[in-house]
Amino acid sequence: MGERERAKQIIDRLPEYKISRLLVFLEGMRFDDEMEDDLYCEKLLEDYLNDPDPEKHMSITLEELAEREGIEL
Repeated sequence: MGERERAKQIIDRLPEYKISRLLVFLEGMRFDDEMEDDLYCEKLLEDYLNDPDPEKHMSITLEELAEREGIEL
């Protein structure tokens, strides 16, 4: 039996008054994941903005990249 199935069995045995507390907990768990994703993206942006490389804003087209890498589009 997998962990998800075990969790469902435990939930099925909980008294109804505890279900609302469980929902609050589960929503908090989901919120943590979203918050971690946001923090990761913020860190990427911060690293990019603080990168002293003067060429960091330069870009090339997809075609130029493919040619440079020897890929035929």
